[in-house]
Amino acid sequence: MISRIDLRGAALPEGAALRDLLPRAEFDVEAALEKVRPICEDVRHRGTAALIEYARRFDGVEIERVRVPAEALTEALDALDPKVRAALEESIRRARIVHREQRRTDVTTKVVPGGTVTERWVPVERVGLYVPGGRSVYPSSVVMNVVPAQEAGVGSLAIASPPQVSSPSQPSFHGLPHPTILAACALLGVDEVYAAGGAQAVAMFAYGTEECAPVNLVTGPGNIYVAAAKRLLKGRIGIDSEAGPTEIAVLADRTADPVHVAADLISQAEHDPMAAAVLVTDSVELADRTEKELAPQIEATKHVEDRIVPALSGRQSAIVLVDGLDEGLTVVDAYGAEHLEIQTADAAAVAARVRNAGAIFVGPYAPVSLGDYCAGSNHVLPTGGCACHSSGLSVQSFLRGIHVVDYSREALAEVAHHVVTLAEAEDLPAHGAALKARFDWTVPQSK
Repeated sequence: MISRIDLRGAALPEGAALRDLLPRAEFDVEAALEKVRPICEDVRHRGTAALIEYARRFDGVEIERVRVPAEALTEALDALDPKVRAALEESIRRARIVHREQRRTDVTTKVVPGGTVTERWVPVERVGLYVPGGRSVYPSSVVMNVVPAQEAGVGSLAIASPPQVSSPSQPSFHGLPHPTILAACALLGVDEVYAAGGAQAVAMFAYGTEECAPVNLVTGPGNIYVAAAKRLLKGRIGIDSEAGPTEIAVLADRTADPVHVAADLISQAEHDPMAAAVLVTDSVELADRTEKELAPQIEATKHVEDRIVPALSGRQSAIVLVDGLDEGLTVVDAYGAEHLEIQTADAAAVAARVRNAGAIFVGPYAPVSLGDYCAGSNHVLPTGGCACHSSGLSVQSFLRGIHVVDYSREALAEVAHHVVTLAEAEDLPAHGAALKARFDWTVPQSK
């Protein structure tokens, strides 16, 4: 079911050459741009009317308004299963503990007597948070988006999630997002929620509509069309990332339990047929036992034919054999997984050597599923190898650093000749003139 890549017996290539040998899902955001461009332009010009039309065309639902009524949020919370509510409340509590510690404080640096630079951390004024729908329901993504934004001090939050089609088990969605999504919003005190999905939701946030004021920043995972709309509209809005299909990589040695490893690979494969599940190991025995363990575990779960089997058998998933742990670390750093589990002897020491990962899960009792819900960490993470240059969602994602420069006349006079010299070296004499105008050029010259 899952393929193997054997990298044993020779020196590993470096850089892009190694990355090209590793499994990865095809996720062509560039190709999707031309599909989302007219949708975004339509929302820009027609606003709510366009969103209602796309709900009918893409989501198969008839809606009269896009904003979710306040009473629908209250009703969803009142009807929420008490066990689900308790789990969400614990997830929120733990996320707040972690994210509250991330808040930066302003720092003032004295450069010279009379000259200071202060870095102020100011929250983004208004944020649009996207929560995907489709194959699964993700109230956890409401938590992961909202908590860091609230802890950063963002004053205005809006959430968009696709309207749901009624089904025999859920006959009365009424063109609203899933009620568990609405209940999570209510738990977090977010009352501005929109029944909008895909590229059209990102365009709504970017341009604004009759119902929704434009935002400064859009965060949250989504499908390829959400990613393409983020790329298209970046600049008009800030974005967290262009999230692709979910990924798990497991770096394991012979001490790992194949039952655990197989279960964790399957746990990510059930997200989507494009989900990636990668095991990197120097133990052929572990590889064999894990592969043997996959079949009975898959048979005992849901979403087999539509998600798990296509994901595990796709080109994005594989068991990668390496000569040793050092080579395994080289491979996982080249891969830059969204989620990286370390299931080795002395796992904490091995984890400390990892350079590229969205989040690292250490040892047999820190599975990715814990991070998805209740570790306190954030599960909105870089995918597609972007962990080599990007971070997951955090309080910092919603803050802007502003330098405040405060110099006295004497402090400016001391350095003015250097400013004038550099300005003239760059052929920008007006820059120097701005200094000269303040002193009638009575500042001391360099010696």
